[in-house]
Amino acid sequence: MNIIRHPKKMYSYPRYTFTNHSDDIRDLFCEYCDKVAVEWRQMNRWNISIARRGSVALMDRHIGPKR
Repeated sequence: MNIIRHPKKMYSYPRYTFTNHSDDIRDLFCEYCDKVAVEWRQMNRWNISIARRGSVALMDRHIGPKR
């Protein structure tokens, strides 16, 4: 769960992250996310984030919900 804290409210939402130090592995992961229409964003050098509601639902269907 990603937790967002603002001065007046706090909320959370499910998110997947993928971490790997290999450019090739991250590129493969992103390529296959694109093939199944999962929207992803580069968080930083080694991390990929999947946070859009529809994309999280697709990930849940493809690999099962997070626990």
